[in-house]
Amino acid sequence: MSWFKNIFKKEEKETLDKGLEKSNQGFFEKMTKAVVGKSKVDDEVLDNLEEILIASDVGASTTIKIIERIEERVARDKYVGVNELDEILREEISGLLLENPHAGSGNIDTSKKPYVIMVVGVNGVGKTTTIGKLAHQFKSEGKKVVLGAADTFRAAAVDQLVIWSERVGVTIVKQEMGSDPASVAFDTVQSAVAQDADVVIIDTAGRLHNKINLMNELSKIKRVMQKVIPDAPHEILLVLDGSTGQNAFEQAKQFTAATEVNALAVTKLDGTAKGGVVIGISDQFQIPVKYIGVGEKMQDLQLFNGTEFVDSFFKKR
Repeated sequence: MSWFKNIFKKEEKETLDKGLEKSNQGFFEKMTKAVVGKSKVDDEVLDNLEEILIASDVGASTTIKIIERIEERVARDKYVGVNELDEILREEISGLLLENPHAGSGNIDTSKKPYVIMVVGVNGVGKTTTIGKLAHQFKSEGKKVVLGAADTFRAAAVDQLVIWSERVGVTIVKQEMGSDPASVAFDTVQSAVAQDADVVIIDTAGRLHNKINLMNELSKIKRVMQKVIPDAPHEILLVLDGSTGQNAFEQAKQFTAATEVNALAVTKLDGTAKGGVVIGISDQFQIPVKYIGVGEKMQDLQLFNGTEFVDSFFKKR
């Protein structure tokens, strides 16, 4: 079976490389201009690199950390040629991502059954699609999955989730439009327990207009689920649209203030040059980026691996 795993791994890596192509091209075009006529890494090169990282949506705070790490390397090694800068940058960013205490977390804790995932995020970030792709992944692994359509404020959200449940072939629990989202969540976990399901994925409304209302709603959903499964939800997954760059940081701030987010999914990275946002979000929030979306296909939602991500982001093509 190892040869099959290797082929699958190779395909995943190729998908990641392709998904980060725009980010990679944008970065190297700017880097080439930044070091033209230079043989060694000096203050001017580092100033240019700082601008490039910020323009790639890595974020100011994370960029400063990266530049400081490179400055230490330059000071220690006395002479660093610009041709070594790519490799140093890759090493330092990989090191930074691995410092996140949760970096490289695995998939789900199978000792929790059913394992309950509550998915949060604003409308339009790819939340429902992410849920569908996750359901597909879990089902492919032989797990029994139940979906809960607790975004009862938008008919489109429920309809879309029903379509995904049919496409993937998993059970869905839903109620009438405008129903209490907590009631849907309660019915979903109760149904999952009765069916001896392995995984429950609950969709929630993506509204940020009032943080207090959002906080209250998400707290209520958690409370009612805990009547059935005392430690639910096991995972609160925040979905962010990578193509929005700095706006994704703002959404992460809002949702981490409203509820205890413990996993992140960053979607739509294949359609943007803003892939650097993954590096900044992982560093700034110290919450594991668990999944990244690098394409349209079912299998294009990948488990995040910091080292492989950096390798693809800074790959010379």
